[in-house]
Amino acid sequence: MKIIIHGGFFSESHTNQATKSAKQKALKEIARKGFEFLQNHTALETVVYAVSLLEDDELFNAGIGSQIQSDGKIRMSASLMDGSSQKMSGVINIENVKNPIQVAEKLLTYDDKVLGGEGATNFARQKGFDEFSTEIPQRREEYLAKKESNGTGTVGCVALDGEGKLAVATSTGGKGFEIPGRISDSATVAGNYANSFCAVSCTGVGEDIVSGAVAAKIVTRVTDGFSIGEAFQKTFDELKPFDGFAGAIGIDHLGNVYHQDSHPMMVFASFDGKEYEVFS
Repeated sequence: MKIIIHGGFFSESHTNQATKSAKQKALKEIARKGFEFLQNHTALETVVYAVSLLEDDELFNAGIGSQIQSDGKIRMSASLMDGSSQKMSGVINIENVKNPIQVAEKLLTYDDKVLGGEGATNFARQKGFDEFSTEIPQRREEYLAKKESNGTGTVGCVALDGEGKLAVATSTGGKGFEIPGRISDSATVAGNYANSFCAVSCTGVGEDIVSGAVAAKIVTRVTDGFSIGEAFQKTFDELKPFDGFAGAIGIDHLGNVYHQDSHPMMVFASFDGKEYEVFS
């Protein structure tokens, strides 16, 4: 059983040691909790659980603490994929819910598995998700000061359970100040993809990740016989011609855990019950 999580990219780690330390501590704790949860749950249940914890932590740009768009509203996206059934579900630009990944989980049993905008929000209300503001004072201050974000905030989790099943979940609060209606990679197969061979969650600039079809390419290459390291390397090499800004975490069906980024630094943590690996 293995688990790896990421908390997106952030520049303040280079100048703000307190923020860096807080994120390191939070990721390590969530990785530990996720692994403990995995002992008695499926990979699919675990990735939803871990991403929900990330959404609940305002240090990360997903759920609470999500970025504010150019019209002053927060819109979030999240998706979930079960490697065994190869079913994916997601919400795009959903508003006023605490945990978008849990709404995506509800959609997994529906024929219409990806909902956007008002439709996603209405579905959440119908399923008992109360109205909840995910705005924190820091984001409002940034918005009012028109302080542009670098647009690289997302959270994700990949898990391999005791039955050898893989699953992945990804959630984002957007890049901040984007045009309303902008679609990120997080609820697409470019940013969140799994099958029975491999599962991958991405973070970075959504447009670059979509252009590179990053998650789907890595998973497909592992399926076709590449090692997970080779699949990551070839896919990231293909981002270089347009200086694609991306990071990714993954686990293959053999239990190999891998991570890579094209620009420093993606924040992540993994745990296998014995050893942690945390970004430095």
